[in-house]
Amino acid sequence: MLNKLRQKGPVPGFKRTPQRLAILDHLQGNTSHPSAEEIYRVVVKKNPSMSFATVYNTLHVLVKSGALRELTIDPDRKRYDPNTSDHHHMMCTDCGKVVDVFAHIPVALPEADAKDFSVTGSHIQFYGECIHCRKKQRG
Repeated sequence: MLNKLRQKGPVPGFKRTPQRLAILDHLQGNTSHPSAEEIYRVVVKKNPSMSFATVYNTLHVLVKSGALRELTIDPDRKRYDPNTSDHHHMMCTDCGKVVDVFAHIPVALPEADAKDFSVTGSHIQFYGECIHCRKKQRG
């Protein structure tokens, strides 16, 4: 993510403060799809002056700049994904774990539905139970 920001040059509204760099460090390579609250709980431990507003505003700027992907797969809260490549997501409806799905899944819209649009992409969300939750239910 830091490399993406450097490649894009200055991001409007993004000042490189120690707090914001701590958020970037936490997100770099993070595959857990954390919420703003989860990010705050982690980064405030090392940065006691961190506010939740700083986390939220930083995430907003990163999403707006294209350096971060905002996910709405969780009905209770937004999640964030530093991997902005084309991929899909799957969520465990029991524990809330979100994982990446990198398979190419062709989606064809009926011509009547797509006639007024120029489709530029798609994102599929899958829901089910992860193996750990299934094992807990059985045992």
